Amino acid sequence: MVVMYQIAGRQVGSHVLAMATLGTVFVGSWAAMGGSKKSAAQGPPISAGSKDEEKFIQDFLKSAEAEEKKAAH
Repeated sequence: MVVMYQIAGRQVGSHVLAMATLGTVFVGSWAAMGGSKKSAAQGPPISAGSKDEEKFIQDFLKSAEAEEKKAAH
């Protein structure tokens, strides 16, 4: 037998309440663990002495990533 509860004027079984509670907990934890992917892809900040040095480092990183993609395919 199932225990019935009166919620918002309707009778709801205890098994339905249990499934709703578990579903809410699992979906809530899944959503909380999602997070933003953008911060992980940025990497550490570049601490260059001048704008030219910063531009050189960024260009070097772009070319290294392009070579890595080319080698992977």
